[in-house]
Amino acid sequence: MIEASKLTKRFDDITALDNIDASIKEGEVFGLIGTNGAGKSTFLRCAAGIYRPDEGSISIDGEEIFENRSVKQKFFFISDEQYFFSNANSLEMGSYYKSIYPSFDMGRYRKLLSDFGLSEKRKINTFSKGMKKQTAVLLAVCSGTEYIFCDETFDGLDPVMRQAVKSLFAADMANRKLTPVIASHNLRELEDICDHVGLLHRGGILLSKDIIDLKLNIHKVQFVLKKDEDEEKLSPLNIIKRERRGRLMTFTIRGNQGEIKSVMESADPVFYELIPLSLEEIFISETEVAGYDVKKIIFGE
Repeated sequence: MIEASKLTKRFDDITALDNIDASIKEGEVFGLIGTNGAGKSTFLRCAAGIYRPDEGSISIDGEEIFENRSVKQKFFFISDEQYFFSNANSLEMGSYYKSIYPSFDMGRYRKLLSDFGLSEKRKINTFSKGMKKQTAVLLAVCSGTEYIFCDETFDGLDPVMRQAVKSLFAADMANRKLTPVIASHNLRELEDICDHVGLLHRGGILLSKDIIDLKLNIHKVQFVLKKDEDEEKLSPLNIIKRERRGRLMTFTIRGNQGEIKSVMESADPVFYELIPLSLEEIFISETEVAGYDVKKIIFGE
């Protein structure tokens, strides 16, 4: 487990991380969402022991990370801009990481290079951005580490390769309880893979919840009432957003699905239906209640 307690990191007069408390459980995919400058990369670099916290702490399995070699063998860090030795090819980088990570699986690495259409002998500095990211991911999954830290790993990958990388993570999670921590500015990229999502904003965590809990506790309902007065019968609902287009009404409601259905049926509508919300819609609803505009926070709109 990764635990951050009052984690704070400053760069001169800029506070990149501000008293962050977070827990990342083993065997789950933790997504860090936020715009550039929100603190995602700084958090990962603290988790990787690259930065020493100015205040607070961050630990892996109860041990501090900074300047702790034994703990650093538990994770592989894929930075936003991958670093490879000058003039090295894929096979040479695999040999290098095998000397660092005792569990590095060279046989699997060579097979995955072939599966992904990546040359063993071609110099990596001649690869495209997407190919470099693919190589970094393959090195990471073959390292045999318990944790993988991914900084904008899916950025630059085409849709097919994104799905291939997600499948690799899923397979390793099933086989050896891998824990990926993925930072991204794109909420849509993480929706189908994350178990838990944290929204970073101005160095702090604005929202951090399990995906299942989020989806079970908030619902969208579309309906048409026989009479406008019947809307009073829906007053027991915890309505956090209302929209109306002619007679068609759409409510975003917090609460238990069974209770929502019971109240809706008591109003005897012409029809009603519960519509699944996307993760983006859930975040928008949650943060609007807190007084934030998540569209501006995540998408810079």
